[in-house]
Amino acid sequence: MAQVKASPQFRRLCNQFSSILGGTEHEITPGPVCFVSRNRKIKASILGRRTTSPLVRYQLFSFESLDKSGRALCLGETALFQGQVNQLLSNLRRNGIKVTAVHNHWLFENPRLMYVHWESIDDPLAFARKTKRSIAFLG
Repeated sequence: MAQVKASPQFRRLCNQFSSILGGTEHEITPGPVCFVSRNRKIKASILGRRTTSPLVRYQLFSFESLDKSGRALCLGETALFQGQVNQLLSNLRRNGIKVTAVHNHWLFENPRLMYVHWESIDDPLAFARKTKRSIAFLG
């Protein structure tokens, strides 16, 4: 796979972003976009079958379109239990981050899982710290 064109500064910033968020994997995709993923430890079943699929338990974070002032389009998403939604929304909003979606992905899952998306134009490292604070209670 060919290496994506990104400055050494962008690569360093992506590494720091991932480190703050505790990313299990990170990569730079065309754009460039710094993309970080983590998997939550969630015990769940769908249609009565236990699942450990990353599609069920992921957390995703990214930044792109970095401007000269050091601000970028920063995005996040996480899987969580239905009973955790209100706390996450409050935490994100308290940190000045816009919540853009709350929805389910699966039918007949147990326990009920939800997915929350958020966005901000921010310094990527500040966004990472705000996000980390906001999701810390999820474990």
